[in-house]
Amino acid sequence: MIVREWRMAAILVVIGALVLKLVTGCGSTLTTSGPEVQFTKEGELSFFRQATAEKITQIDIEIADTPAERTQGLMNRHSLPQNAGMLFIFDSAQLLSFWMKDTYISLDMVFVSDLKEIVSIAKNTTPLSEALISSQKPAMYVVEVNAGFCDTHGIKEGDLIDFTRDVKG
Repeated sequence: MIVREWRMAAILVVIGALVLKLVTGCGSTLTTSGPEVQFTKEGELSFFRQATAEKITQIDIEIADTPAERTQGLMNRHSLPQNAGMLFIFDSAQLLSFWMKDTYISLDMVFVSDLKEIVSIAKNTTPLSEALISSQKPAMYVVEVNAGFCDTHGIKEGDLIDFTRDVKG
């Protein structure tokens, strides 16, 4: 009798755990609300006119240069400082595709070649969209800034970027 009750209790625990997994998403991509991820300055990036090398503007950047950092990007952020952005660095120039899944702010995505020339810009992206946003030409860098940034500063294809990393202490 005791063995039967123990088995019944074990079965109920397993059923309870399965129900809990189903209710909480069972490994789904839904995110839980937690503290807002804050911007952490890791360097500076400047935009330049191609024809004159005149500096257009400069921003503070976070840098995503590992697979995990590039995957996370600006996901689960609800704000980005006005003169800030994220620089994604890849190992080589290639056709790149991004999406806005779990990204709550509209962005301009600036795709940049290995020569640091802007090859395409995706303006005013749609928050939370899973539609792919692709570079039109091979890119090694992507700069994400608040939507409207490129129009505000007159940044266009053919312009250039350069960046520096902050020294970690």
